[in-house]
Amino acid sequence: GQLPAWLQGILLRNGPGMHTIGDTKYNHWFDGLALLHSFTFKNGEVYYRSKYLRSDTYNCNVEANRIVVSEFGTMAYPDPCKNLFAKAFSYLSHTIPEFTDNCLINIMKTGDDFYATSETNFIRKINPQTLETLEKVDYSKYVAVNMATSHPHYDSTGNTLNMGTSIVDKGKTKYILFKIPPSVSEKEKKKSCFKHLEVVCSIPSRSLLHPSYCHSFGITENYIVFVEQPFKLDIVKMATAYIRHVNWASCLAYHKEDKTWFHFVDKTTKKEVSTKFYTDAMVFFHHINAYEEDGHIIFDIIAYTDNSLYDMFYLKNLNKDFEESNKLTSLPTFKRFVVPLQYDKDAEVGSNLVTLPSTATAIKEKDGSIYCQPEILCEGIELPRINYDYNGKKCKYVFATEVRWSPVPTKIIKFNIQTKEMLHWEEDRCWPSEPIFVPSPDAREEDDGIVLTCVVMSDPKKAPFLLVLDAKTFKELGRATVDVEMHLDLHGMFIPEKDLKTETE
Repeated sequence: GQLPAWLQGILLRNGPGMHTIGDTKYNHWFDGLALLHSFTFKNGEVYYRSKYLRSDTYNCNVEANRIVVSEFGTMAYPDPCKNLFAKAFSYLSHTIPEFTDNCLINIMKTGDDFYATSETNFIRKINPQTLETLEKVDYSKYVAVNMATSHPHYDSTGNTLNMGTSIVDKGKTKYILFKIPPSVSEKEKKKSCFKHLEVVCSIPSRSLLHPSYCHSFGITENYIVFVEQPFKLDIVKMATAYIRHVNWASCLAYHKEDKTWFHFVDKTTKKEVSTKFYTDAMVFFHHINAYEEDGHIIFDIIAYTDNSLYDMFYLKNLNKDFEESNKLTSLPTFKRFVVPLQYDKDAEVGSNLVTLPSTATAIKEKDGSIYCQPEILCEGIELPRINYDYNGKKCKYVFATEVRWSPVPTKIIKFNIQTKEMLHWEEDRCWPSEPIFVPSPDAREEDDGIVLTCVVMSDPKKAPFLLVLDAKTFKELGRATVDVEMHLDLHGMFIPEKDLKTETE
């Protein structure tokens, strides 16, 4: 096929790549050592490159020729030949885990720089052109967080916004929203932009020892949207996991008898909306978008009724019959919540406070709290992306992978939120990755542009490829076949040529 002449830049993707080191194996697919790969678009041609992230974790493991750094689903233990003192010290130092810098989930932009990220307090700067690994940044040196999400947001002035969890700091556990400025003044060029990191606000956790798991959050023009779900980390269990010979993942539990709480923070006043909004228990990873309309906040997420998704990806389950034998017990569901921030304070108990046309409800309770029920827009989609120019605004289209009862994506879809129409691309034995929308330079409409996805084949005789779709029609414009083994990845971003520093700089 043919690529649009304007498509110039790099599609950069990240995911787990190496699962065996020497005689040792990771337990979980999400633990594998990070493998970056990129497709560079230049004058109608595509160049492919991949490289392992040379994290400290990677270097230690490769040097020892075995897994020596613990990951979320795999606990690593000291060499049994080591002396007793070294072993005892190791047990103690694991009480507050020194997390891994195996940043395998996403790519983040800060100013002119790019970082590989995961959910620990470490991120790794990378060169998007050569995929070289550069310095390691520890968030906890600049803000009191032990973990941070791998789905930051970017505002119109170029700030990077992210949320982290601060565990039992000064006797409190809280969620912290922080902002990293895009650049620093000429005078301070030698200082990193992280030195100017600013805490926007903090939200106290409802429980000191059971903070909610947080993979992403939402943002509107005036508010931050944080959903505190009953899928929680048990801090005491986590601190003793090493001694009990279990992994940290076993310290995550879904409390289905609990509620899911919604928090809205005003970006200007930095204060949380005081009304208590909640819904039923659910587990979710990905926010799609959020926006404001007539005194309401509307936000879209992909939610589950249990946490079976994580368990599917233990490597013992990833056998040749994976697609057939592993069935999700909960279908991913596209839920839209409509939350009235401005409502009649004298409304009767039991009345629905949503005044927009929607089947979503917000019922006033006796104690003044508001119980929200979503509108279900569709089922069976994951890894959602939108045209990011519409982030925080009302948007019409969602691009995603389709996953039915099996956790493996088999189709790429374009969903029209307003008409509920769905376009899709699929081919036999193809497993596509998260679709990324790239707007055309003179875009007038939300879906003017293309969609990029990497496709791996479940047939080992067939080569993987990069797929380029017209975002409007969902017709294939072209594909670039790669003659190497490509890994199933997680997330990534497209970097337009203008955002890439030239080599000389």
